[in-house]
Amino acid sequence: MATMAASHFFHRRHVISSGDCPSITSNPLAGGSLKQFSSFYKPKGFSSVQNNYRNLRTQAASDGRKQVEIVYNLDEKLNRLADEVDMDAGLSRLTLFSPCKINVFLRITSKRPDGFHDLASLFHVISLGDKIKFSLSPSKSTDRLSTNVPGIPLDERNLIIKALNLYRKKTGSDKFFWVHVDKRVPTGAGLGGGSSNAATALWAANQFSGGLATEKELQEWSGEIGSDVPFFFSNGAAYCTGRGEIVQDIPSPVPFDLPMVLIKPPEACSTAEVYKRFRLDVSSTIDPLTLLEKISKSGISQDVCVNDLEPPAFEVLPSLKRLKQRIIAAGRGKYDAVFMSGSGSTIVGVGSPDPPQFIYDEEDYKDVFFSEANFITRADQQWYSEPSSSSNAGSPADQTSCTA
Repeated sequence: MATMAASHFFHRRHVISSGDCPSITSNPLAGGSLKQFSSFYKPKGFSSVQNNYRNLRTQAASDGRKQVEIVYNLDEKLNRLADEVDMDAGLSRLTLFSPCKINVFLRITSKRPDGFHDLASLFHVISLGDKIKFSLSPSKSTDRLSTNVPGIPLDERNLIIKALNLYRKKTGSDKFFWVHVDKRVPTGAGLGGGSSNAATALWAANQFSGGLATEKELQEWSGEIGSDVPFFFSNGAAYCTGRGEIVQDIPSPVPFDLPMVLIKPPEACSTAEVYKRFRLDVSSTIDPLTLLEKISKSGISQDVCVNDLEPPAFEVLPSLKRLKQRIIAAGRGKYDAVFMSGSGSTIVGVGSPDPPQFIYDEEDYKDVFFSEANFITRADQQWYSEPSSSSNAGSPADQTSCTA
């Protein structure tokens, strides 16, 4: 049935293989990089001219002078010029995978004097993500952002633009960019898609500038954009505390081949409204380090996937509580755990990549986003890569009304 779901939704959504991410165009003589885009620089409309010149030959003169042959290969000359442009320009294009995350557990431990809450959570990157293309802009004053999803802000409200502005402020870089986001992660979902986009933009800007900043500096700066952004500079699995910005890398405590399904209704939960309704006195009291230890030793189970934001989120969106209950009941034990990620409104079912049958059958769920996923991490000094087996299915109807 998962295959049916994928085929039903793939015609609405662009899916790429892992071979596309990350894709880098740089100095063709530096680091063994391929000259992937030299053809980009070739002027068009020369075909008839070059054919004339390529085969142009002088005829033997009637006075018997030596015949001269002229072979002018314009194609070869243009390629040589393109190579020279590439060498002068350095990195000019970069395509990166921007994955989202789930909170395997999320404990709210206290309320801070500044009005925020302290949390303790196991964050983990998963294989669902956006694809972001960066190109150097000739402009020295403005970034240009586009996306495949209507309703996404394309100005300074977007976290990508905020990240690029922050990088220039911190480093003095004068580089501006054309950015296109192929959006697959639903927004307002508790999956950190916007935070991941911001982290990916910081990483990209640093690559274009030859690594002016260390990863640690990028991570520290990123906290100025949002509490979840620093996590994405971890290795992909981290125990996060504070507002989420204190990131402790840990070895992934879960197997990478453990499947899951993400199910998100069209409605989003307001994070501010969820925290407004949160009551510390009725929340869980279990030690988050105990939860982490249990997961490390015994894996994921329903009792360790505690999310203290579920009760207030279910008050904000009662239909979300019914959705979770129905997934558990219809799953008949095929899920190791069913829980909400972040402040909602995504419900995660770990243990199977397939949604329950009622998601396909009932009219009430025709606009629900769903996607299979797996846990992933990244290698040192490299950004995240989309696994070749990653499959992204879902209804874009959910995304059209959301903002980044």
